Amino acid sequence: MDRPITTGQLKDKSLFQDSDGTAVPAKSMCYSCSKLKIFLGALAFSFFAKGFSGSYMKSMSSQIERRFEISSSIVGIIDGSFEIGNLMVMVLVSYLGPRVHRPKVIAVGCLIMSLGAFLSVMPQFLMGRYNYERITVTVDNTSTSVSACSPAASEAHPFTDATETPSAMKTFGLVRSSGMFGPTLGFLLGSFCASVWVDIGLVDIDAISINPKDTRWVGAWWLGLLICGAVNFIASLPFWFLPYSLPKEGENGNLKISHLPVQDDCKVDPPAQPQLKFSEAVKDFFPALKKLFGNPVFLVYIFLTILQYNSLVGLITYETKFMEQQFNVSVARAIFLIGVILLPITILGMFLGGFLIKKFKLHITEMAKFACITFIVAYFLNLLYFTCSCEVLQVAGLTAPYSGLKHLSKNSFMASCNADCSCKLDQWDPVCGDNGITYMTACFAGCKSSTGTGKNMVFRNCSCVEGHGHGLGNSSAVLGQCQRESCTKAFPYFLALQTTCAFILALGGTPTYMIMFRSVSPDLKSFAVGIETLGGRVLGGLPAPIYFGALIDETCLKWGTKNCGGSGSCRVYDTKAFRNVYLGLIAGLRAGCCLLYIVLSVLIMKRFKPDGKEMTDIKNTKSSISKESATANKNEILPGARTSEESEETCM
Repeated sequence: MDRPITTGQLKDKSLFQDSDGTAVPAKSMCYSCSKLKIFLGALAFSFFAKGFSGSYMKSMSSQIERRFEISSSIVGIIDGSFEIGNLMVMVLVSYLGPRVHRPKVIAVGCLIMSLGAFLSVMPQFLMGRYNYERITVTVDNTSTSVSACSPAASEAHPFTDATETPSAMKTFGLVRSSGMFGPTLGFLLGSFCASVWVDIGLVDIDAISINPKDTRWVGAWWLGLLICGAVNFIASLPFWFLPYSLPKEGENGNLKISHLPVQDDCKVDPPAQPQLKFSEAVKDFFPALKKLFGNPVFLVYIFLTILQYNSLVGLITYETKFMEQQFNVSVARAIFLIGVILLPITILGMFLGGFLIKKFKLHITEMAKFACITFIVAYFLNLLYFTCSCEVLQVAGLTAPYSGLKHLSKNSFMASCNADCSCKLDQWDPVCGDNGITYMTACFAGCKSSTGTGKNMVFRNCSCVEGHGHGLGNSSAVLGQCQRESCTKAFPYFLALQTTCAFILALGGTPTYMIMFRSVSPDLKSFAVGIETLGGRVLGGLPAPIYFGALIDETCLKWGTKNCGGSGSCRVYDTKAFRNVYLGLIAGLRAGCCLLYIVLSVLIMKRFKPDGKEMTDIKNTKSSISKESATANKNEILPGARTSEESEETCM
């Protein structure tokens, strides 16, 4: 007969009744449920903070490239270096996770992310204000007309026209999904910061002669990093106050909660943290690793994950640059569209994929077929990207001949119309002539005078523009590159196609992820997640931005110039070559994914047959492991584990 528990005993220390009727000290149910809710809320916010910071950094890659005048491949190295930290600790943490104080480990990780964000801001303040590349002009006696074309050699000094101014599975699905909203807000923050001048508060914005569509424009990339650092710091705080573990709540009936009403204070000391012996923790590491890679389904899944990471990371890292160069869209607008259209559609697809699994109770073989079909359909739609072509920007002497010349000679930047202007070949301050041709500077357009200031400056008497139906002295040019109207019109079709592909890919994303959980034994699931994430990030997240960036650099037609000399960031790309390289890499990687999806589906259909031997073995393994876990670990579980219906009713 169970020993009665008095209210006085309950106030002194919470008591559970074991299966034999013995009173067992542990946390009370109200304490357990409150800590559980705190843990789940903190974990969800940490997922949000991680996604928020990561997506913001991705969105700012082009701004960092221009601010520090570096190539896309260098930006790729910076982007990929984020994965080096994961490489150092990921496998160890995933394997030792059940044996350490996990809330504090998460807290340390959030603090490191916060510190990294704050440190990343320092170069902005150490290097001084950003001076974008611009030619110097001479002023005539009237002080209202300036000349870009001067017989005297014009110096290529960097210039700024700004002046200073005063200064359980359901729970696990829910938790992970909260992190999906982080990237959306991260991209929205990136869009805002990309539209704000980098030295906001220190310069006169009205005096800046370029706009966000200019390839020299740099947004306030550092501002968002301060916000990301603060968000990650806040995310770390709750984990410092969480216990090592929470008590089991009626799992397998081993612990029966006494049905006494709990009204008052429910304070108890947390259970003592067991000492971790490193030798005991790692002795089974290599056997577990061998068992995982001896599983052909898991091995193919890992290769598939690596290829998917490569295509996805390469796509996301340079998507804004691709939109800017191909469709004449500002970086700020491209980031905004990704945040408000592509990411929400992706989240919807993942939720719907999970709903279909639950609704129709899909078997692992059915999930494999579903994931394979959706990916192949998305792949063939992906090939339609190549039809969204756009003409190359017509730059005189670079991609188009000067007036009066029928053919373009390689690097024929000079012509008879500007031969006496002494133009510097390494300058880039583009103007758009009345003839629809872009010139690298007003000097190369042969402009003799100008009116207006700042963004409203108009160059007159441009000798290189006069040959295209303009009378002598009537030709003019305005600041900035010429707009490509056909590219702008093609952009909505590209965006609609990309949205459709993203939805279909996301639809099969959840079934693909579930394949890993159902193809490994329960005792190796945590380790399998660590291996999968490590392989994807190290062999996908690390190299993809580097080789994508290096190949994109090969399509550059005109490089900028650093203040101290040397090549800076790219000003003009061969858009046709850029499109073929960027989309070709993605298509090639996804072609490999299609092949691996087919192989994976065949392996699963052979191995996992409903009511077959393999499924029976897995069920028996789950049952035995569950019993062993309940016996050996009676008093504690990981915060966030699934609770039984009985314990939920007790808490309510």
